Amino acid sequence: MSRIEKTFATLAAQRRKGLIPFMTAGDPDPAKTVELMHALVAGGADVIELGVPFSDPMADGPVIQRASERALARGVSLRQVLADVKRFREQNADTPVVLMGYANPIERMGVEAFVAAALEAGVDGVLVVDYPPEESVDFATRMRSAGIDPIFLLAPTSTAERMAEVGKVASGYVYYVSLKGVTGAANLDVSSIASKIPAIKAHVPLPVGVGFGIRDASTAREVAEVADAVVIGSRIVQLLEETPPEAAVTALTAFISEVRRALDRK
Repeated sequence: MSRIEKTFATLAAQRRKGLIPFMTAGDPDPAKTVELMHALVAGGADVIELGVPFSDPMADGPVIQRASERALARGVSLRQVLADVKRFREQNADTPVVLMGYANPIERMGVEAFVAAALEAGVDGVLVVDYPPEESVDFATRMRSAGIDPIFLLAPTSTAERMAEVGKVASGYVYYVSLKGVTGAANLDVSSIASKIPAIKAHVPLPVGVGFGIRDASTAREVAEVADAVVIGSRIVQLLEETPPEAAVTALTAFISEVRRALDRK
C-alpha cells in the first residue's frame, strides 16, 4: 500500500476529508521550499502537491504562471524539485508528496531516470497534466512498479470513455477539475460537482480530490461535503506572492489551519 493509499484509508476510517494544498517549488524563494512544505503539514495538510516549474504551463492561470516564471528565473529545475523532496523526507516520512507538472521536463530527463530519481527522493505520486491516460499505460506501469501513484485529471467535459481510460491507469486518487478553464477560475458550482462524482466513482474506484476555484475555508468545506478531498492551489500561490518573505511560513500555516478546522468541523 502506497503512502497515498494509507493516507486516504486513514481519513476514511476517521470519517474525515483530505486537504491537498498545492505550491510551486522554488516560489517565492528556492531556499524556503522545504520549510514551506513543513508549514503545510503543520497546518494540517494530508497530501502535498508540489508544482514543477515549467515555461509553458498551459493548464494554469496567471497566478501559477507567474510563480513558475519566478522559480525558473531563479534556476529551479526538476532535479532541484526532487532534491527538495529528498530534504523534506529527512524530517517527514509520512506525508505523501505528489509532483504536478508537465511532460517536457520528464521527457528531457528520460522516463527511466525520472522514475529512479523520484523513487530515491521519496515522491509518492506524479500528475503530468499533458499525459493523456490512453497514451500513458507504459508510464503508469513504470510508476506503479516503483510504488509511485500515477494521478490523472478529470473535468466536467470528461466522457464516460475518458473516465474508463483513467480507471485503467490511475492509482492513489483522481483529481477532478471542478471548472472549465485554467487554475484560479471562479464561479464554483458545488451542485454540479456533486452530480459528477458518482459517475467518476463508477469508472474510477479511487478517492476523488476536487480542485480549481476553492479559495477559502468556506468553499473548501462546501466541496468536502461531496468529495473525498479538496485541492487548493492558486489561492496559496497568491498568498505567498503577496506576503513578505519573513512572514510566509506563519501566513501559510495560519491559512491551512483555518481550512483544516473548517473541514473537521462537525
